[in-house]
Amino acid sequence: MTDPTAPTDPAALADLLTLHDAVDAAVEPIERALGSQLRCSSGCSSCCVDELTVFDIEAERIRRQYPAVLGEAPHPAGACAFLDAAGRCRVYGARPYVCRTQGLPLRWFEEDDDEEIVEQRDICPLNLDGLTPRLEQLPDEHTWLLGPVEEQLWLLQANRDAGQARRVRLRDLFSGG
Repeated sequence: MTDPTAPTDPAALADLLTLHDAVDAAVEPIERALGSQLRCSSGCSSCCVDELTVFDIEAERIRRQYPAVLGEAPHPAGACAFLDAAGRCRVYGARPYVCRTQGLPLRWFEEDDDEEIVEQRDICPLNLDGLTPRLEQLPDEHTWLLGPVEEQLWLLQANRDAGQARRVRLRDLFSGG
């Protein structure tokens, strides 16, 4: 079994960078289409919650790109450990996948009580007011589909830790977790 604390294979990190770049490219047209209706911007951190976990491979990217930040004090408990005093992300360039899609209209499929597959949608409440058309009426291309990227991330991590899919609390990165 692979030691999840062992240095990450450079190819795995390259695959993660490629995946993050692809997410950013796919998010761009959604943000462009919805324009000013999305109120998320630098310093908007209401979705940046404490206790967030990410796959270890994403934590490794932060460890490698932002070692100086890890030597600083984390943001006080109650919000993401990586926020600065103004509510901005100190590791924005290496932010995990979940952070790259925060605030977007999300959609996913799940089984209902009748065992039928139904589409669900959600969006940050700050972005819901004034959203036109309404969330339920947005074209699919103006929403982020949950599932495919999460599966790719899981595969990257599973290849690293023999299928354990090890996750790390962001706050624990400050204590060497």
